[in-house]
Amino acid sequence: MAKIDKPEKIFPDITEDYRKIYGDDLISIILYGSAAGRDYRPGKSDLNFLIVLSEEAIDRLGEAIETVSRWRKKNVATPLFMTKAYISSSLDSYPLEFLNMQKGYVMVYGEDVLKDISFESRHLRLQCEREIKGKLLLLRERFLETEGKPRRIKELTGESITAFVSIFRGLLYLKGVDIPSSRREIVEALAREIPVDGNVFMNCLDMKEEKKKFAPSEINDIFMAYLVEVRKLWEFVDELE
Repeated sequence: MAKIDKPEKIFPDITEDYRKIYGDDLISIILYGSAAGRDYRPGKSDLNFLIVLSEEAIDRLGEAIETVSRWRKKNVATPLFMTKAYISSSLDSYPLEFLNMQKGYVMVYGEDVLKDISFESRHLRLQCEREIKGKLLLLRERFLETEGKPRRIKELTGESITAFVSIFRGLLYLKGVDIPSSRREIVEALAREIPVDGNVFMNCLDMKEEKKKFAPSEINDIFMAYLVEVRKLWEFVDELE
Protein backbone atom coordinates (compact mmCIF):
# COMPACT_ATOMS: atom_id res chain seq x y z
CA MET A 1 0.00 0.00 0.00
CA ALA A 2 1.47 3.36 -1.04
CA LYS A 3 1.96 5.94 1.69
CA ILE A 4 -0.11 9.11 1.52
CA ASP A 5 2.69 11.60 2.09
CA LYS A 6 0.43 14.66 1.96
CA PRO A 7 -3.21 14.26 3.06
CA GLU A 8 -4.36 17.13 0.85
CA LYS A 9 -3.57 15.04 -2.22
CA ILE A 10 -6.62 12.86 -1.56
CA PHE A 11 -9.05 15.71 -0.82
CA PRO A 12 -10.45 16.00 -4.38
CA ASP A 13 -11.03 12.25 -4.71
CA ILE A 14 -12.59 11.73 -1.30
CA THR A 15 -14.85 14.74 -1.84
CA GLU A 16 -15.96 13.45 -5.21
CA ASP A 17 -16.72 10.02 -3.76
CA TYR A 18 -18.97 11.34 -1.01
CA ARG A 19 -20.56 13.96 -3.26
CA LYS A 20 -21.59 11.14 -5.60
CA ILE A 21 -23.33 9.39 -2.73
CA TYR A 22 -24.94 12.27 -0.88
CA GLY A 23 -25.02 15.25 -3.26
CA ASP A 24 -26.41 18.37 -1.57
CA ASP A 25 -27.02 16.38 1.62
CA LEU A 26 -23.25 16.41 2.18
CA ILE A 27 -22.66 19.44 4.40
CA SER A 28 -18.99 19.11 5.39
CA ILE A 29 -15.88 17.01 5.10
CA ILE A 30 -13.23 17.88 7.67
CA LEU A 31 -9.80 16.32 8.28
CA TYR A 32 -8.87 16.28 11.97
CA GLY A 33 -6.25 14.75 14.23
CA SER A 34 -2.53 14.29 13.62
CA ALA A 35 -2.95 14.33 9.83
CA ALA A 36 -4.22 17.90 10.09
CA GLY A 37 -1.03 19.12 11.75
CA ARG A 38 2.69 18.68 12.21
CA ASP A 39 2.46 15.32 13.97
CA TYR A 40 1.40 13.46 10.83
CA ARG A 41 3.63 10.46 10.00
CA PRO A 42 3.00 9.05 6.51
CA GLY A 43 2.23 5.37 6.59
CA LYS A 44 1.78 5.32 10.38
CA SER A 45 -0.79 7.99 11.21
CA ASP A 46 -4.42 7.40 10.37
CA LEU A 47 -6.29 9.94 8.32
CA ASN A 48 -9.40 10.87 10.29
CA PHE A 49 -12.34 12.61 8.69
CA LEU A 50 -15.53 14.09 10.08
CA ILE A 51 -18.37 13.92 7.58
CA VAL A 52 -21.44 16.02 8.32
CA LEU A 53 -24.68 15.04 6.61
CA SER A 54 -28.21 16.39 6.58
CA GLU A 55 -30.77 14.88 8.95
CA GLU A 56 -32.29 12.98 6.04
CA ALA A 57 -29.01 11.57 4.73
CA ILE A 58 -27.69 10.34 8.10
CA ASP A 59 -30.16 7.45 7.85
CA ARG A 60 -28.58 6.36 4.55
CA LEU A 61 -25.19 5.31 5.92
CA GLY A 62 -25.42 1.96 4.16
CA GLU A 63 -24.81 3.71 0.86
CA ALA A 64 -21.29 4.63 2.03
CA ILE A 65 -20.14 1.13 3.01
CA GLU A 66 -18.27 0.40 -0.22
CA THR A 67 -16.59 3.82 -0.27
CA VAL A 68 -15.53 3.59 3.37
CA SER A 69 -14.09 0.12 2.78
CA ARG A 70 -12.12 1.25 -0.27
CA TRP A 71 -10.58 4.21 1.56
CA ARG A 72 -9.73 2.11 4.60
CA LYS A 73 -7.39 0.10 2.37
CA LYS A 74 -5.52 3.37 1.81
CA ASN A 75 -5.05 3.97 5.56
CA VAL A 76 -8.05 6.29 5.86
CA ALA A 77 -9.92 5.53 9.07
CA THR A 78 -13.67 5.00 9.06
CA PRO A 79 -15.05 8.57 9.17
CA LEU A 80 -17.20 9.96 11.94
CA PHE A 81 -20.63 10.66 10.45
CA MET A 82 -22.67 13.32 12.25
CA THR A 83 -25.30 15.98 11.73
CA LYS A 84 -25.12 19.62 12.83
CA ALA A 85 -27.82 18.93 15.39
CA TYR A 86 -25.83 16.05 16.85
CA ILE A 87 -22.77 18.28 17.24
CA SER A 88 -24.61 21.13 18.94
CA SER A 89 -26.41 18.76 21.33
CA SER A 90 -23.22 16.86 22.25
CA LEU A 91 -20.94 19.67 23.40
CA ASP A 92 -21.91 19.12 27.03
CA SER A 93 -21.33 15.37 26.86
CA TYR A 94 -18.19 15.21 24.70
CA PRO A 95 -16.51 18.63 24.97
CA LEU A 96 -13.01 17.14 24.96
CA GLU A 97 -13.51 15.32 21.66
CA PHE A 98 -14.89 18.40 19.93
CA LEU A 99 -12.23 20.66 21.46
CA ASN A 100 -9.53 18.39 20.05
CA MET A 101 -11.16 18.51 16.64
CA GLN A 102 -11.47 22.28 16.77
CA LYS A 103 -7.82 22.80 17.73
CA GLY A 104 -6.50 20.77 14.83
CA TYR A 105 -8.48 20.45 11.62
CA VAL A 106 -8.44 21.23 7.91
CA MET A 107 -11.54 22.05 5.90
CA VAL A 108 -11.87 19.72 2.94
CA TYR A 109 -15.34 20.56 1.70
CA GLY A 110 -18.41 22.58 2.61
CA GLU A 111 -19.44 24.39 5.76
CA ASP A 112 -17.05 24.94 8.66
CA VAL A 113 -19.16 23.49 11.48
CA LEU A 114 -16.33 23.58 14.06
CA LYS A 115 -15.25 27.20 13.83
CA ASP A 116 -17.80 28.80 16.15
CA ILE A 117 -18.54 26.08 18.69
CA SER A 118 -17.71 26.88 22.32
CA PHE A 119 -17.38 24.90 25.51
CA GLU A 120 -18.47 25.32 29.12
CA SER A 121 -15.58 24.88 31.53
CA ARG A 122 -17.59 22.78 33.99
CA HIS A 123 -18.42 20.21 31.31
CA LEU A 124 -14.84 20.09 30.10
CA ARG A 125 -13.38 19.81 33.60
CA LEU A 126 -15.69 16.94 34.45
CA GLN A 127 -14.77 15.02 31.32
CA CYS A 128 -11.03 15.61 31.85
CA GLU A 129 -11.34 14.24 35.38
CA ARG A 130 -13.32 11.23 34.20
CA GLU A 131 -10.89 10.49 31.36
CA ILE A 132 -7.78 10.77 33.54
CA LYS A 133 -9.18 8.55 36.28
CA GLY A 134 -10.40 5.95 33.81
CA LYS A 135 -7.14 5.87 31.88
CA LEU A 136 -5.09 5.64 35.06
CA LEU A 137 -7.00 2.53 36.11
CA LEU A 138 -6.63 1.08 32.63
CA LEU A 139 -2.87 1.77 32.55
CA ARG A 140 -2.41 -0.07 35.84
CA GLU A 141 -4.47 -3.03 34.64
CA ARG A 142 -2.74 -3.30 31.29
CA PHE A 143 0.70 -2.92 32.88
CA LEU A 144 0.04 -6.06 34.91
CA GLU A 145 -0.99 -7.82 31.71
CA THR A 146 2.39 -7.01 30.10
CA GLU A 147 4.00 -9.54 32.44
CA GLY A 148 6.81 -7.01 32.86
CA LYS A 149 8.06 -7.51 29.29
CA PRO A 150 9.76 -4.30 28.07
CA ARG A 151 8.44 -4.61 24.51
CA ARG A 152 4.85 -4.78 25.72
CA ILE A 153 5.36 -1.94 28.21
CA LYS A 154 6.77 0.18 25.41
CA GLU A 155 3.76 -0.61 23.21
CA LEU A 156 1.35 0.28 26.03
CA THR A 157 3.14 3.57 26.61
CA GLY A 158 3.06 4.51 22.92
CA GLU A 159 -0.60 3.57 22.54
CA SER A 160 -1.73 5.56 25.56
CA ILE A 161 0.24 8.80 25.34
CA THR A 162 -1.74 10.12 22.36
CA ALA A 163 -4.95 9.97 24.39
CA PHE A 164 -3.29 11.89 27.20
CA VAL A 165 -2.13 14.62 24.83
CA SER A 166 -5.81 15.06 23.92
CA ILE A 167 -6.58 15.54 27.62
CA PHE A 168 -3.68 18.00 27.91
CA ARG A 169 -5.41 20.20 25.35
CA GLY A 170 -8.47 20.27 27.57
CA LEU A 171 -6.41 21.21 30.62
CA LEU A 172 -4.68 24.03 28.76
CA TYR A 173 -8.09 25.31 27.62
CA LEU A 174 -9.26 25.31 31.25
CA LYS A 175 -6.15 27.30 32.20
CA GLY A 176 -6.93 29.86 29.50
CA VAL A 177 -3.71 29.09 27.63
CA ASP A 178 -3.34 29.11 23.85
CA ILE A 179 -3.08 25.50 22.70
CA PRO A 180 -0.02 24.75 20.53
CA SER A 181 -0.31 22.63 17.39
CA SER A 182 2.24 19.87 18.02
CA ARG A 183 2.26 17.19 20.73
CA ARG A 184 5.64 18.18 22.10
CA GLU A 185 4.72 21.86 22.33
CA ILE A 186 1.53 20.85 24.14
CA VAL A 187 3.55 18.88 26.69
CA GLU A 188 5.90 21.82 27.18
CA ALA A 189 2.96 24.18 27.69
CA LEU A 190 1.33 21.78 30.15
CA ALA A 191 4.50 21.53 32.24
CA ARG A 192 4.64 25.33 32.47
CA GLU A 193 1.06 25.55 33.74
CA ILE A 194 0.64 22.43 35.89
CA PRO A 195 3.07 20.90 38.43
CA VAL A 196 4.00 17.79 36.45
CA ASP A 197 7.28 16.55 35.01
CA GLY A 198 7.07 17.21 31.28
CA ASN A 199 10.20 15.14 30.65
CA VAL A 200 8.32 11.98 31.57
CA PHE A 201 5.67 12.64 28.93
CA MET A 202 8.37 13.57 26.44
CA ASN A 203 9.98 10.18 27.00
CA CYS A 204 6.63 8.55 26.34
CA LEU A 205 6.39 10.44 23.05
CA ASP A 206 9.92 9.33 22.20
CA MET A 207 8.79 5.72 22.65
CA LYS A 208 5.74 6.21 20.47
CA GLU A 209 7.64 7.99 17.72
CA GLU A 210 10.76 5.85 18.11
CA LYS A 211 12.90 8.95 18.53
CA LYS A 212 15.22 7.25 21.04
CA LYS A 213 16.26 3.77 22.05
CA PHE A 214 15.69 2.86 25.67
CA ALA A 215 17.24 0.04 27.69
CA PRO A 216 14.74 -2.46 29.14
CA SER A 217 15.26 -1.12 32.66
CA GLU A 218 14.68 2.44 31.41
CA ILE A 219 11.37 1.47 29.82
CA ASN A 220 10.05 0.12 33.12
CA ASP A 221 11.30 3.17 35.06
CA ILE A 222 9.71 5.57 32.58
CA PHE A 223 6.39 3.76 32.81
CA MET A 224 6.43 3.89 36.60
CA ALA A 225 7.15 7.62 36.42
CA TYR A 226 4.35 7.94 33.85
CA LEU A 227 1.85 6.51 36.33
CA VAL A 228 3.02 8.98 38.99
CA GLU A 229 2.58 11.98 36.67
CA VAL A 230 -0.88 10.83 35.54
CA ARG A 231 -1.90 10.61 39.21
CA LYS A 232 -0.67 14.19 39.68
CA LEU A 233 -2.88 15.25 36.77
CA TRP A 234 -5.89 13.65 38.40
CA GLU A 235 -5.15 15.42 41.72
CA PHE A 236 -4.79 18.74 39.88
CA VAL A 237 -8.08 18.39 37.99
CA ASP A 238 -9.87 17.21 41.13
CA GLU A 239 -9.01 20.53 42.81
CA LEU A 240 -10.13 22.69 39.89
CA GLU A 241 -13.43 24.53 40.24
